[in-house]
Amino acid sequence: MPFVDPPELPVRQPLAGWNGRFFHSEHMTFAYYQVDADAVPIHEHHHPEEEVWHVVEGRLAITIDGEERVLGPGAAAVVPSNTPHRARALEASRAIVVDHPTRDRVGGVPV
Repeated sequence: MPFVDPPELPVRQPLAGWNGRFFHSEHMTFAYYQVDADAVPIHEHHHPEEEVWHVVEGRLAITIDGEERVLGPGAAAVVPSNTPHRARALEASRAIVVDHPTRDRVGGVPV
């Protein structure tokens, strides 16, 4: 799949308010999220995949290994493998989240 049009992909909701469209490359999983202002916060968790969050619009509070930062448009956060992290919306937002290597489930939802 060399070309992807995310708006054409089905929406999956791993948590209430986190509306994601997912696709994979050979080694990465991509999630394009539309996040509601009142979205359920993503609980602290960890996984073996490295993860990068890129905020496109709005503001998200991302906590990595106990340190919280507020990210606005253009900002990114890099979550190392097996590092505790969580996220919460401060307003309606859009974000692209990339995992390496690929994941077959996000928040219990197949992707």
